[in-house]
Amino acid sequence: MFELPALPYSLDALAPHFSRETLEYHHGKHHAAYVAKLNELTKGSPLEKATIEEIIKKESGAIFNNAAQIWNHTFFWNCLTPQGGMPGGDLLTALNANFDSFDNFKTQFSNAAATLFGSGWAWLVARPGGKLEIVQESNAGNPMTKGAAPLLTCDVWEHAYYIDYRNARPKYIEAFWKLANWKWVETQWRSAKG
Repeated sequence: MFELPALPYSLDALAPHFSRETLEYHHGKHHAAYVAKLNELTKGSPLEKATIEEIIKKESGAIFNNAAQIWNHTFFWNCLTPQGGMPGGDLLTALNANFDSFDNFKTQFSNAAATLFGSGWAWLVARPGGKLEIVQESNAGNPMTKGAAPLLTCDVWEHAYYIDYRNARPKYIEAFWKLANWKWVETQWRSAKG
């Protein structure tokens, strides 16, 4: 059976930017519901023994949607840290090279997150060969299905921000930058480069 991964910090750790109530609902209700549904959909099938990544790359429909949402949310929680911070080293060099400056990267990523119509995810990804790109994925979309390596994501489903920011998605995106876990992103970047 698939299990809900624990948060990498306490429910209060991201306050005041993301409240305890938001994490209780977002992780404890929404993320947990995807896990419960995937277990229901795969019960008694060979997919019970598959990894989430295998399911995302091979399946479609409701099974893909629930598996991808489990993976996307787990990745998202790791993209956040109470300490926040800034990128450095090779990652900062790559961001500057691909987007002209870190500030320009932030502006482009924020725009991708703010302008995604409906529900979905904004992603920083590495393409084969190391090129960095910003992509939008609707609903449960995951860039792994298109051969890209996820490095950073921002969840722009309304349940991610409505408790704290109501319909002000741009304010939520501003708060996201205060919590961005650049150590996590750097680890993903190193892994993507091989």
